[in-house]
Formats: sequence, structure tokens, C-alpha cells
Amino acid sequence: MVQRDHIQIVIVGHVDHGKSTVIGRLLADTHSLPNGKLEQVKAMCERNARPFEYAFLLDALKDEQAQGITIDTARCFFKTKKRDYIVLDAPGHIEFLKNMVTGAARAEAALLVIDAHEGIQENSRRHGYLVSMLGINQVTVLVNKMDLVNHSESVFETIRKEYTEFLTHIHVKPVSFIPISAMQGENLTKRSSSMAWYKGKHVLEQLDAFEKKGAVDTLPFRFPVQDIYKFTAQNDERRIVAGTIETGSIQVGDAVCFLPSGKEVTISTIEAFNMPKKSTARAGEAVGFTLSEQIYIRPGEVMVRKTEPQPLTSSRFKANVFWMGKAPLIPGKKYKLKLATARVSVTLIQLISVLDASELEASHVKKQVDRHDVAECIFETAKPIAFDSVSTIESMGRFVMVDHYEIAGGGIISEAVSDQTSLVKEHVRARELAWDKSSISTEERIDRYKHRAKFVLITGKRGIGKRRLAKALERELFRENYYAYYLGVSSLAQGIGSEAPDDTFERENQIQRLGELARIMTESGLIFITTISEMDDDDIQKLKLLNEPFEIMVFNVGPNDFNTFEVDGIIDTTKSDDRNVALMVKRLREKEIFLDFQI
Repeated sequence: MVQRDHIQIVIVGHVDHGKSTVIGRLLADTHSLPNGKLEQVKAMCERNARPFEYAFLLDALKDEQAQGITIDTARCFFKTKKRDYIVLDAPGHIEFLKNMVTGAARAEAALLVIDAHEGIQENSRRHGYLVSMLGINQVTVLVNKMDLVNHSESVFETIRKEYTEFLTHIHVKPVSFIPISAMQGENLTKRSSSMAWYKGKHVLEQLDAFEKKGAVDTLPFRFPVQDIYKFTAQNDERRIVAGTIETGSIQVGDAVCFLPSGKEVTISTIEAFNMPKKSTARAGEAVGFTLSEQIYIRPGEVMVRKTEPQPLTSSRFKANVFWMGKAPLIPGKKYKLKLATARVSVTLIQLISVLDASELEASHVKKQVDRHDVAECIFETAKPIAFDSVSTIESMGRFVMVDHYEIAGGGIISEAVSDQTSLVKEHVRARELAWDKSSISTEERIDRYKHRAKFVLITGKRGIGKRRLAKALERELFRENYYAYYLGVSSLAQGIGSEAPDDTFERENQIQRLGELARIMTESGLIFITTISEMDDDDIQKLKLLNEPFEIMVFNVGPNDFNTFEVDGIIDTTKSDDRNVALMVKRLREKEIFLDFQI
């Protein structure tokens, strides 16, 4: 059996411009309705003394028919000889555009309906912006209700010219403009004799002419990590990296790397629930992988094939965002970003332009993005993430933003931006300029304490004795008359650095506050000691920045899970605490922390 091609189309337009009627007529004229459906709706209209409208074929909800508007994105299906179609009827009212963003997320082409009698409206422009923001580059404009303007070619050409100028302004090149009358069925599935002046395709021909995107399993491999499962029963020591393959395919033995951490391994096995053993997996499959090495990775990383084009990795990116939040999107405020399985805080750092959909011109001076505005922005995440531009791999370039537990915006990434500067670096620079220093100098403290200040961090997996070692180190330094202070991060406000932080965003705040605390402790001349579990390279880099101008020493308990960062010591869990404390003191002496420096 030959697999038929299928394509998703979104249809948009100002309220009452006839988009639901277009779809209803297409369903009826292609004989795609259930048996008796058309007659049932006509009979209902007759019983209620209402004129029949093809839009009623889609308005399934009673309150929708009562209001005469479509309030949610309806999905319907019809077929041509060439392929199958999934058509998304998106709401026209401005209050319902949030639903439209969800419905249009995977559309490959768009039909944009404009009423020939009413002309181009605010939402006609707004939907044009939204189609552009969603990255849909196959757009056909249907100039509807041509029967109300006597099938005038001049009216059609006026709308075509004006709207083409508008779409060009927002970098959308329309495939075609088609004059139609959806109610009369003109130029939908057959040519209209009333508009003989029009020589282009009718709507059904145009739909069949749209290009189908390449199959997702032919794209580079992308596997966003959803979770890591560990098994211990019956001596099962597997660690399974689980998730759903977004694009591409993979097989046992392939070399892969995880981004943004950069860790490299090979695929040992492919696991699937209640299925026979398999050696390959492809896009759309929910699977798990065991790896050639037991590496530490976090949910949100993206596994990719080493031999294929790599995603972008950065903490800064340029994006188009459509804002739906009750409160405006403002620079400097932290929001939550969700991209594939990544969850990270994000901040708007630059507004390039804000497009008010009621005007043609973009504003380059506006300081915030108000509800229903479309904006081109530069964002910065709290730590680097892996992504693709939406033009490369669509699903890896779309994101949503959350404000106060509600989805407040959606966007598409156009490109990565250099992250040589960052909000953390800017914060540290401003903090040091404003730092009101003690009257006692660093040199005086060193002379009195007989040692230099240092931030000593002990990290590693949970439950392997880090806290016990940290306290033993503090005790040993105190015994030798050095000014050392251990503070368990769980002692700080809001569970900072607790052993099991459930929230990715809270962990980001934990590291920020820990770095600020270390800066105070080291400024006071102390050897500040603490522990925090499962740090990665980016976490350490952030702590180093926050602790400037003082230094940090890192000891890793157990196997070293850092990719590029060189720790100051590896603590062997098979050795006694005394021997491990002696190792840490030895490393401190090698760093010339103590004035009585000797090895």
C-alpha cells in the first residue's frame, strides 16, 4: 500500500471575512463530509429559520453558533487526487489569537482570507505578522466575497497591490492571490465564469501546488533528553536516557554528543517499552538509549549525531515573539522559556523592533512589548541551550514563554547571537564598581589570618558524603589555626542548593545567590567551604564570575563529570575521609593559600 502524502494548512483572516465558509465549501465540494452531514445542517437551519451557511459545518459548539464566531482552532480533513489535507481553521477575533498560535504551530502553508467588500482590516495585518512569525513561507491570499463587489477586477487588484506591499514589508512573499466567492463556490474547486479576467489557479489547484516539507526522519538527528532512568533491581545497572526523537534517525554504535555540555559517547542499545530489541530508531519514536559510558547529563540537553550538522549552542539568540500576556514583555525581567525539553529562565535584553499590527511601520523606540504585539528581540537564557533556527529544523526553533505560570508568548528563533558578553558579566562589573569596601585591606587580612581567601566547593553526585568531607576539611583547617567557615547551602533561604531541587529555575537562583554569598565571604578573608550536587561546566563558570576578584577551588567527589573544566582534585570515595582531607589541604598548599607555604 502506497503511503499518501499529507500537508497541514492553516487558514486565517479577520472575523466575518469568510474563512470558515471557505473550508466548509471545500469539504462539501470535495465530498469529504460524513454521509448526511450537509443535509443535517441545512435541515437544522430550516427548523430555526436561519439561512444556511457553509461555516456551520465547522462550528460544532453550540455557543459558537449562537455567537456567530469561531472561538477555537478546528481541525478538518479532506482529500484531493494528489494528497490528504489537514486544515486548521484559526480564530479571527483578537482575543483568540492565543489559540491560533497553538493550532498553527506545525502548518506548512497558509491561506489568508480578506473580504473584498470590507477590504484590509487590522486583523488582516495582524495575521500577516503572525504567519511571518510562525515561519510559514507558503502563503496564498484569498480575496473573498467577490460577488459583493460585482466580481470587480479593479477591487481585487487594489487589495492585491496594497497587501503585497504590506507582506513585503514584513518579509513575506505571497505565492498567489486568488479572487473567490466561498458562498457561491467560485474559484474554489472550479473556475468562475464571472471572473474570466483571472487566469491563475483556483484554490484546490493552489493547494496541490504547495510544496511538502521534507520528511522529519531525513533531517539531522535531534533527540531532546526528557529524563534519565536508573535501574537497580536484579543487578540491573542500566542508565537509560529517555525522550522522543524529533528528527532524523539513529542506530546502535553511532557516535553521538550531547549539547550544550559537549559530552561524547556512542549508542550501546536502543530501549523501548514492551517492544522487541531494536537496533535503529527514527523521528517520532519515544525511546531510550544506553550509552558506552556512564556520563552525567541533565534533562533538556539535546543528543545529536557527531557526523551530522550540529545545532546552535548559545545563551543569546534573536527571535520573533508574539506576546499574549496580560502584563507586557519588558527588558530585564526573568521569564521561563520552554524549548523542546529545555526549561530555563530567559530575559529580554534588546528590543530591535515592535510591530503594532494596526500600523505598517515598526516601532524602534518602544520600550516594551504589549499584548498582541509582534516583536523582533534578542533574548538571553540563564545558561546556554541547544537549538536550531526555525528555517533549519522547525521543532527545534520554536519556543513558548511563561509568565506567572501562564503561557504569555510564543516565538521562533532566527539565529544565534554572540554571548561573549552576558547579564552575569554586566552584573559583576556593576557590582564591583558599586562595592563599598571595608576599611581593612585584603593584604591586612592575609597578614593577620596567615592565609589567602578562597572559595572551596565540593561537588559530585548526591549521597556520597560531600557534606561530611566539607565539615572535616573545616575542622582540620580550624585545628591548624586558619579562618575557615563551612556553611551548608541548605541553611540558606528558600532551600538554596538543597540536595534535591525540583525546579530548574530555582536551581539557577540557587547558584546566583551562592555566588553572591561566596563573594562576601572571600572579601572578608575567609576560606569559605560549601557543597552542591551535580554541577556542570556552566554552573562553575557562573560561580567563578560571581566570586570575582577572588578565586574558586573545586573538588569532585567520585568520577569527574565535567567536560572542559579542570577540577583541583578528584576525591576517591574508596579512601578514608582523613586521606581525602589531607589531599584537599595539600592542594590548598600547592595553590599558595597559606603563608607558611610548603608541600
